[in-house]
This record gives sequence, C-alpha cells and structure tokens, in this order.
Amino acid sequence: MASQETLPGTFEKLTNEITEHYPSLSKRFRQIARYLTQNPNIVALQSVTRIAEQADVHPSSLVRFAQHLGYSGFKEMQSVFQTRLVTAAPGFNERIGALEKELRQHSGQGIKGFLRDLVVRDIASLEGLLDTVSETDLKKAVTLMKGARTIYIAGQLRSEPVAIFLRYVLTMLRRQVILLDSSGGLAAESARILSPDDVLIAISFRYYAKEVVAITETAAETGTPIVAITDSQLSPLAKSASVLFTIREDEYTFSRSLAAPMCLAQALTVGLASALQPETAGKPYIPVATELTGNAGKKHKKD
Repeated sequence: MASQETLPGTFEKLTNEITEHYPSLSKRFRQIARYLTQNPNIVALQSVTRIAEQADVHPSSLVRFAQHLGYSGFKEMQSVFQTRLVTAAPGFNERIGALEKELRQHSGQGIKGFLRDLVVRDIASLEGLLDTVSETDLKKAVTLMKGARTIYIAGQLRSEPVAIFLRYVLTMLRRQVILLDSSGGLAAESARILSPDDVLIAISFRYYAKEVVAITETAAETGTPIVAITDSQLSPLAKSASVLFTIREDEYTFSRSLAAPMCLAQALTVGLASALQPETAGKPYIPVATELTGNAGKKHKKD
C-alpha cells in the first residue's frame, strides 16, 4: 500500500488508508482492520499477543497486516495508536471501567445485574456519541432533510426501531416520508425511484442487513444524498454516505443497544424542527399524533 515516505502518521490518516483499501483486503485482514479501528486504545496499550487474542487472530497476522500497510512491523504501526492516545478522549472500555466503579454499589445477581450492565454500557455509548458527532455533520444532515422532496428511511433487523421512530417524528413534522421496509420483498426495488432531490437515511450495524446495503448502493447509483448511521468507517454504508455518523459499540452478547442510535435520531429530528420553526427561538416543538385529532388537539390549542 503506502510507501515508507507516505506512511500514515496519524490515526485519522491510518483509518482513511485502511478504509480506502478495505474492499480489497482478505477476510482475515478485514477482521483485523475492524478490530484495530474500533479499539484504538486497546491497540495502543496492549501487547501484540494480547491484541491478537482479543481480535481472535494469530500475532503473526497482525505483523503481516502492518507490513501490508507499509510499516516495518506491528510496533511501528502501534506507535500511531499510542500518539493518538495522548490527546484522545477516554474510549468505550475506559468509560465502562470508570462507570462500573461508580455504580458498583448497585451490583448484584439476576435480572437487576443484567440491567446494571446494560445501563453502564449505554451511558458509556452516549458519552462517546458526544465525542464523535460533530456540529458540522449534524447541520449538513439537517439541511439535507429540510431540502429533500422525500425522505426515505431504511433500517431493518435490530435497526428497525430507529427507522420506525424517524418515520413517526418526521411525519409529525409534515415531511414526506417513505419507510423502505421489507414488506413484500420490494424495498430494494422501491429504492430505484430515489433521485438527487430526495435523501436516504440508512441505518445498519454489524452484521449489516443485506437489503439496507443494497438500498444504499442503489441510492448512490441514482445520485441520492445519503445520511448513514452505522458503526464504522469500514461499514458498507460508509463509502457512499454524504454524511456519516459512526456509533461504535463494544462487543455484545445479546443484542446491540439502541440508546445511542435513538438519541442521535432524536437530535436530528429536533434539529430539523428547529430549522423549520425559526420563530421558536431555539425551542422547537414536535407534535404527537394524539394532539392532532379530537379533544386532545383542541386542548393543546387552548393551552
């Protein structure tokens, strides 16, 4: 890949280099790439043996991966991660460690113990969201949603609740919205009517829903702007995204938490409401369905 003179010297450049060449990597190298980019603090601090164990590969594979990128060996590549760590905010695992100490008094067995573990991880994920999402990207996404003729939404499997929530709120904001769900197996075919005047919000995490990936690729072919909510720059949704939101989460044993993706979705809808309601002076309002019908609607108007 890179020559010795052009080796990525920062984590950001290294991630961009990996992302660019990710499609052509072997299956094993893709596995390593995902682990390195999603666990930079661990890579900076742990030995190559320990990193290999957690990434479920042989240490020699890590060395070969580094050499494939142009580094002399794993140590030279690891120095990039160590440099990043000097100024980086605490990572996901570090946040969990701190929170576990704080909440240890509530630890216990049984279902309450499961609840505690989930809460700790959700808090860490939400704190990480503040560090990774930029004002620029939020504004760009809101601008695309505001100017779109139609907002299409694609999110299936574990991401479907986020997609359904977005459809509900955007409908309440009187946007023209179409949810590309899996009914009838026509979601990918329906996506062919997308145009540059529309916008697609695509939501998918490992292991990526094939139909959502296909819809995203179709949208890219039609020149439709894409707002992608996913877990990594290496996601198949990332390469075509006009705006990319990555929500990294540690390995999970049951199911991916929706706390951070749902919070991001709420932020986007509130941001859109604010853009549509300049008269509210930064205090946007999103109606609910019960306020628009019957006595509830009359009561709200009186209030």
